Amino acid sequence: MSNTSITRSSTGAVGNYAAGQTSNQAPRAPWRDWLALALLMFPVLLVAVDNTALTFALPAIASSLDATGVELLWIVYAYPLVLAGLLVAMGSLGDRIGRRRLLFIGSTGFAAVSAVTAFAPSAEWLIAGRAGLGFFGAMLMPSTLSLIRNIFPEPNRRRLAVAIWAAGFSGGAALGPIFGGWLVEHFWWGAVLLVAVPIILPLLVLGPALIPESRDPNPGRVDVPSIVLSLLVMVPVVYGIKILATHGPAVEPLAAIGFGLLMGYVFIRRQRHLLAGGTAQASPEQNGEAQNSPAQGAAMSRNRTSPLLDISLFGNRVFSTAIIANVLALFSFNGFILFLAQHLQLLEGQSPSESGVAMVPALIATVAAGLLVVPLVKKVRPGFVVAGGLLLSAAGYFLVAFGDHGNGPALLLAALLVLCLGVGAAETISNDLILGAAPAEKSGAAAAISETGYEIGSLLGTAILGSILTASYQGNLRLPAGVTEAVPAETSAQAGETLAGAVELAQALPGPLADAVMTAARAAFDSGVHITAAIALVLMAGASVLAAVVLRKVPTAR
Repeated sequence: MSNTSITRSSTGAVGNYAAGQTSNQAPRAPWRDWLALALLMFPVLLVAVDNTALTFALPAIASSLDATGVELLWIVYAYPLVLAGLLVAMGSLGDRIGRRRLLFIGSTGFAAVSAVTAFAPSAEWLIAGRAGLGFFGAMLMPSTLSLIRNIFPEPNRRRLAVAIWAAGFSGGAALGPIFGGWLVEHFWWGAVLLVAVPIILPLLVLGPALIPESRDPNPGRVDVPSIVLSLLVMVPVVYGIKILATHGPAVEPLAAIGFGLLMGYVFIRRQRHLLAGGTAQASPEQNGEAQNSPAQGAAMSRNRTSPLLDISLFGNRVFSTAIIANVLALFSFNGFILFLAQHLQLLEGQSPSESGVAMVPALIATVAAGLLVVPLVKKVRPGFVVAGGLLLSAAGYFLVAFGDHGNGPALLLAALLVLCLGVGAAETISNDLILGAAPAEKSGAAAAISETGYEIGSLLGTAILGSILTASYQGNLRLPAGVTEAVPAETSAQAGETLAGAVELAQALPGPLADAVMTAARAAFDSGVHITAAIALVLMAGASVLAAVVLRKVPTAR
């Protein structure tokens, strides 16, 4: 098999998980590997914090830049649209030009664009800056995960490194709301972006000495049409899902998703064609020549156009099932956060910062679970660990579906804690299975697929569960008599659309009528939460069974 500059290619998911890998080069001192991992945490924290912190700066941005509602929407959407559209392309690019090189390019660009965007004079400049951050951000996450795959070829050390990587991302997500709120309160909204510069400096200063380079030695030519097609797949799909989640069903988002799926079909056909063409070019005689002359084999590889995405990876049941588990773990987490945040802020009266602090124990549980399952898979098969994590997520939703939410937030926060224990366990092991199932020279593409699954799972959790919650709320809300006569028709109509609208309506009414509106809104919202949680419960339970059945033959770690 082909060799990377650090490790030998993977021999298969099941064998890889149980057995160690050897390296082509002299072994590195272990302390250098862990220092390299520590440096890789800086871009992970940066992306995680950036994803959540900006939300708390939106009111200040709206005031400072006089941004309209549409402009605020694009300030939020520009980053994930570009990011999701380029993840697969950037992962494949890292395999070709070097994952460390791509990481440094992305980090430098992300810090530079952040510094410039922090002083954006208008909403249009801020939207453009956010798109630029999405471009460079797409280089960061696949690079960090694929470098971990090559820095830690031995499965047990790699598994711990992946757990630490996931812990860094969860920790950043937990710190984002708190840190972002503090920066906006004590400085200005641009500080949320400007903080990227000091975060990324340690990586750029120490990374060249401590992080080893790795790449696919025989990558083939870049297929530009595949890059364009990947954008035409992801951007419309992500845009459509976000619009559905925000505004509900409409022709525009459904058409965008339909177009993206059509382009997905064209993309897959092209990847199959390129893969078949590459296989056909490598005849037995040519293979023999390549073995006798490595230079000739490398030249043949460089002269052929290789697929942007090796779809044969999905033929590996371990790889594809681990991707599904990863998607559903994030689906369950983001769907839960969606209604919990509304409950805490709109029904319990907590500020965004207070609700962020309330969620911290559960996010710490995510980190702890991810670290604790590392030694567990030496005694329990990893497929059963993933299945158990998904089952814990189902248990969290069970508490919500059949519990009483009327006595404060304690039950929902306890359910989130249970769910996060499951997400931490399932996500850590599924990510490790994804990396272990892919050949080392394709680790960038595998990491990009994992990150794309993260984005899709997050979006679907928000869109699907959010749409169900909204539809149930709208169908069950019964405003008390006298409301429509007391306020403008537009205000009462907004109350019928969202819980936030009902809270705004209650604030404009006298005491008794306001209490009646909030009682009705709480009842309607809670009914939607029960239905949403029941559906998520069934999905998570089904995913747990799937993981247990398909991954049951993956052996315990040695």
